[in-house]
Amino acid sequence: MKQILLINAAGADRPGVTSVITQVLGRYDAAILDIGQAVIHDNLALGLLVAVDTDRIAEPELLAELQGATHKLDINVRFTSISYDSYEHWVEQQGKARYIVTLLAREVTAHQIADLTEVTVQHGLNIDNINRLSGRISLDCIDNRASACVEFSVRGEPADREALRADFMELSTRHEIDIAFQRDTVYRRNRRLVCFDMDSTLIEAEVIDELAKAAGVGEQVAEITELAMRGELDFNESFARRMALLKGLDESVLEGIAANLRITEGAEKLISSLKKLGYKTAILSGGFQYFGEYLQNKLGIDYVFANTLDVVDGKVTGEVKGQVVNGERKAELLKMLAEREGITTEQTIAVGDGANDLPMLGAAGLGIAFRAKPLVKASAEQSISTLGLDAILYLMGFRERDQIL
Repeated sequence: MKQILLINAAGADRPGVTSVITQVLGRYDAAILDIGQAVIHDNLALGLLVAVDTDRIAEPELLAELQGATHKLDINVRFTSISYDSYEHWVEQQGKARYIVTLLAREVTAHQIADLTEVTVQHGLNIDNINRLSGRISLDCIDNRASACVEFSVRGEPADREALRADFMELSTRHEIDIAFQRDTVYRRNRRLVCFDMDSTLIEAEVIDELAKAAGVGEQVAEITELAMRGELDFNESFARRMALLKGLDESVLEGIAANLRITEGAEKLISSLKKLGYKTAILSGGFQYFGEYLQNKLGIDYVFANTLDVVDGKVTGEVKGQVVNGERKAELLKMLAEREGITTEQTIAVGDGANDLPMLGAAGLGIAFRAKPLVKASAEQSISTLGLDAILYLMGFRERDQIL
């Protein structure tokens, strides 16, 4: 016969706690059924679920021996006896669906976690683990550039995924945070290709608007761009209308515009981390190849597919060469690159902000709307509006210490 015991040890974190406890348990030939440890601000919480032959143990004696062994380490130990039926029920739960809920914010508050966990309970999800993925932050450093991330591993299947999504969206808006909800699968940390839109994603500008300003038609082009980004105007039509307004622009302005492009917050850290972790990166843009290649050289991106401006005698003709990179083409390119890299589309991530990015976001294993228009944010699987692009690393499951500057 086996006796099942849950052992909880808590106190100041110091070397040797786990060793001392398991040495005592080893003398009773205890089987370790589960083990977990967390340290918060130099305070340890250690849990062990063990099974011991009843003819080898008298529970008070084991507790007394453990307390004696840990007393000098300033550790408190307590026992809870677990019934056979309770243990078997716990074992059966391991086949249940699992999801990851990721909370992203400039600063995490108790109100945010209280509301988020209340929603998970209302939708029948049970929290198994909670981890902070972001690094430790000095109180003097919390500002509008700080980032914080807490990850919840939950078990169960929500009865209504759309209702859960709507509740998380409402929380995101009310608290000015981002909440991601993903199925916990083998692909989550096994994705190999990340594809980015360029304008208003990797850079903070719409390049075509900058070209239009140089051509003296800024307001007309900006109005058309906005309609297209909101999905109120077909991309091909809007692109042709905007390009026509650029006819006659001097090619010499391109270099100056490229040199003054502002890189989006977190982009350099994200690309550097992805490269050093072995990921491939790509720009799939309805913008222009010239600027995509400029970013490729600056950030170290592997692939660039964008529109090539047609220039004759140093002047923009108002047309592009070859096939226009629209939403459908972006999705095709993502699939083509996945095949080239020998991976499935489940192993890809796509990031964009406009309506013409939706086909690409839908084709990827993980589609992320970044600081997107309402239509795109509502349609994409995940969205980030609060933090910089490097927050994508948290959605991939990487801790701050895994990320590379």
